Amino acid sequence: MDKQPFDIGVALGRIEQAVQPWPKAALFQLAEEGYTSVFEQLLACIISIRTYDEVTLPVSRTLFARARTPAAIAAFSWEELDGLINPSTFHERKAKQILVIARQVEEAFGGVLPGEREVLLSFAGVGPKCANLVLGVACGIPVISVDIHVHRVTGRWGYVKASTPEKTLLALEALLPEQFWIDINRLLVPFGKHICTGNRPRCSTCPVLDMCRQVGVTEHR
Repeated sequence: MDKQPFDIGVALGRIEQAVQPWPKAALFQLAEEGYTSVFEQLLACIISIRTYDEVTLPVSRTLFARARTPAAIAAFSWEELDGLINPSTFHERKAKQILVIARQVEEAFGGVLPGEREVLLSFAGVGPKCANLVLGVACGIPVISVDIHVHRVTGRWGYVKASTPEKTLLALEALLPEQFWIDINRLLVPFGKHICTGNRPRCSTCPVLDMCRQVGVTEHR
């Protein structure tokens, strides 16, 4: 098949339609349900680390049904909090981390976590991917969050060429129009889970096959 020049705006528009039947990425879904504060989004992001969205969503909802503010979270014992987020991977460590953050937000910021990248990155265990995702979803700040799906899909397209998610982030910041910086994660997470999968991607039903260079694809459906 002769490939068309890659048009990111056209590609994301088609993907928007293609992912309609699939669940939204966890933090975007939680925001739709009203969990929009920087603190709530940060906690959900921590819970989501190395954890499937299918687990992240019910665990976050269970936690927020009990407590949604730094003061309320800080009032938990470690055992209580660990019990609430138990299905999440590395829940023991995450419970300690969340308690520390809740107390720091109470003491340093009067219980209101500011939407500032430097503040989020100052917390132990919060990296650029998580910080950017929280700022994009909770604050609408144009930042790019690169997870394994964004890294794999944009590389497979041939849109960027980078060996790690961190390098993909830098490449996208230089190339991707800012209007798509938040949406790239929102759209490519469900797209990467259900269509442009890691193994044997569903190229036969892909809405951007005419533009995709299929880099590294040796077998597909």
